[in-house]
Amino acid sequence: MPAVVDLEKCNGCKGIKEKGTSNCVEECPVECISLVEDDPSNAPHGREQHAVINAEECTDCEVCIDVCEQGALSMTE
Repeated sequence: MPAVVDLEKCNGCKGIKEKGTSNCVEECPVECISLVEDDPSNAPHGREQHAVINAEECTDCEVCIDVCEQGALSMTE
């Protein structure tokens, strides 16, 4: 049951971290989260990046959920 990203809530930690990193990426103990670049002109919130979770590598530890200030991460059912 891996974590999933709500793309409407995820803002790629815009304004929180430098481009190319985020709270979830930094805190993931198995490094299964990466950031994908967006075109800010058509992305929600004018974001420049968003999180992507590799479901096969996710260990369901929920660390990313705890550190996501946007509440954009949750566990699948």
